[in-house]
Amino acid sequence: MKFVKKTDMIIIGVILVFAVLFMVLYRTKFSDQPAVAEIYYYSDLVETVKLDKKVDKIFSIPQNSHVVFHLYEDGTLRFEESDCPDKVCINTGKIGMVGQSAACLPNGIVVKIVQKSGRTEDTVDIIVGK
Repeated sequence: MKFVKKTDMIIIGVILVFAVLFMVLYRTKFSDQPAVAEIYYYSDLVETVKLDKKVDKIFSIPQNSHVVFHLYEDGTLRFEESDCPDKVCINTGKIGMVGQSAACLPNGIVVKIVQKSGRTEDTVDIIVGK
């Protein structure tokens, strides 16, 4: 009795090829776009950080000084320290490409990487169907 047929392997191979193709296309499209990091504290935008190259700083937001961020010279941002019990936010690592996000849910902090320009208050953020 065979568990995997030849056609199953072909289908799995096609799915893997498409996944790698979409990943490469996404990275090439969004990796060079100028981006900013939006830091939200309980759904309120509290700070916008420019992800400029050659800037290295460690900072926190006034709403919660126990959560510390590190902005690296390569234009990436990460959670450096947090007083949350599980430290998932710290283990997320560096983010810096448009579309990436990280969150420290016990402290109510969410970081989203968005495009630097072309976004206004009227821009659609999410679409909810009926």
